[in-house]
Amino acid sequence: MIQFNMFEAKTNLSKIAKMLESGEEDYVVIARNGEPLLRIILEPKVDVSKRLGIAKGKVNIPDDFDDIDIFEEFFNEEII
Repeated sequence: MIQFNMFEAKTNLSKIAKMLESGEEDYVVIARNGEPLLRIILEPKVDVSKRLGIAKGKVNIPDDFDDIDIFEEFFNEEII
């Protein structure tokens, strides 16, 4: 853990990010007037490889989906 005051943190934001990314620090504390105020941590990476197909089997699309007239279904009347 390392502590920066507000001005130092603003000036060294890139340095702080590199310290967290490299694992040099687990978290960084930002202080105001010497009093700890914020804790910065590295955002965990999200595995996006499993996003596609997440709803597979949960959505049913009727066979006549392409035959539906949206306007008619929405307004319950035929288009003239």
